[in-house]
Amino acid sequence: MNNMKNATSRPKSRNSFANLIGRKPVRSTGLASGGLHATVLNQIGQRIVRGDFVPGDPLPNADDWSAAQGVSRTVLREVIKVLAGKGLIESRPKTGTKVRPRSQWNFLDPDVLAWRYASAGSGEDVRSLFELRRAIEPMAAGLAAERATPEQVAELEAVLVEMEEAADDSERFAEPDLVYHQSILRMTGNELIGSLAALIETALVTSFRLTNDLPEGQRPSVPLHREVVRKIAARDTEGARSAMLTLIDKAEEDVRHILASRQTRQANGE
Repeated sequence: MNNMKNATSRPKSRNSFANLIGRKPVRSTGLASGGLHATVLNQIGQRIVRGDFVPGDPLPNADDWSAAQGVSRTVLREVIKVLAGKGLIESRPKTGTKVRPRSQWNFLDPDVLAWRYASAGSGEDVRSLFELRRAIEPMAAGLAAERATPEQVAELEAVLVEMEEAADDSERFAEPDLVYHQSILRMTGNELIGSLAALIETALVTSFRLTNDLPEGQRPSVPLHREVVRKIAARDTEGARSAMLTLIDKAEEDVRHILASRQTRQANGE
């Protein structure tokens, strides 16, 4: 069983967390070094994922690409290696570097997820995002109800208090909300499920960004979060699963409502 320090440790400082809910990719996980490498990785990765280069298209040759990005060939080679590891591209001696078919991309990679949802998102993107959450989080809530220690439940309740206090400020609300959902994954006591926390981070932050302009803020979601905690504390496995599913359903409803409103405003030239 994971201890509570691991279960609810904050994923980011508040200053860096503010960057999570912006419109840039969450982070670059493929490169040990940051800075220029990560910047170039994000730039090229986003261009591939948004379709600037379609599957089968060759990327520019190394000299042209290095000049266009303003980086050395060494930096570019490292970035290409990372992108190949994510399944986006392949490099062969005679044919050069080409974009691979989307069916071969690793969409579970946090960077690829972030690049996919870097823009406002479509209805299809929203469906995929929430199907992912439904496949993971209700089960995790049920396991947490079976396995969480009293100390873990108490810590989750403390995180809920933070959420209640920040419910009228979507940006402040996002950090404890992220901790809340990641904690439940780790409270399962299953290290494999706990390791999905980084993946869920990207999916959750995307949800937060899409709901930033809810007119009533996040306060309507607080009772739904509270109900999940109540079911976990009561050792109600099925109740915890159901409560988490209801929470996710409501979040998707909010996102779809916001996207529809944005589309209407755009159609009206607002």
